Amino acid sequence: MPGSSGSGAVTRSTLRQQIADALRDEVLAGRLQPGQEFTVKEIAEQYGVSATPVREALVDLSAQGLLDADQHRGFKVHEYSVDDFRGMIEARTLVTDGMFHTLADGRLARLGPDEPRAALAGVRRRGEEAQRAALAGDLTVLIGYDLRFWRELGSVFGNPYLTDFLHRLRVQTWVCVVQRLRGLPDLRGRLWAEHTALVDALSRRDVDSARAIVASYNAHALALIERTSGE
Repeated sequence: MPGSSGSGAVTRSTLRQQIADALRDEVLAGRLQPGQEFTVKEIAEQYGVSATPVREALVDLSAQGLLDADQHRGFKVHEYSVDDFRGMIEARTLVTDGMFHTLADGRLARLGPDEPRAALAGVRRRGEEAQRAALAGDLTVLIGYDLRFWRELGSVFGNPYLTDFLHRLRVQTWVCVVQRLRGLPDLRGRLWAEHTALVDALSRRDVDSARAIVASYNAHALALIERTSGE
């Protein structure tokens, strides 16, 4: 029956996404280490599900650059280099510059002249939570709020393609960062915590200040990665 078939497809698709999200969180939490190998069978047994949605989820994560697929040995967590991180920083800077350019030109497609401030108010609240976690050195909480902060900030600019691309880049950069920061004893004072300053600059339509804040953020992140990598 069409109805039953459709429901089954939705269920499988949802399960596939749930597994992909769970594994992504394992990587971000550092519980799946760079280079760690596993098979579809092992993950299916871990989550108590069939192999098909697991295989699909692992293929999805491979397409996102988080896993490497080996036809004979299964999958392993991708190991990012400092050069990879530099490339990610460059790519996400191009995306945010494009978003800010839209704001400077007053071309926000779905927002009137007074609406950006209202739309950014919710983003700012998310930024406050991210800042608290950063100042406390709580990397796990920071990652969750930071990803939501940037996704919601991207949605203000009305281009879902840019928002999705930026989100994927930010997940990749966090995976790279996590691989290097999880072993440090105390992260207080070492993590970027200027989320609200960025929102405030954008609320004022001060694009120059927003770009300067992002540039400072990128320099801070790159310096931290280089120090922890010994490069």
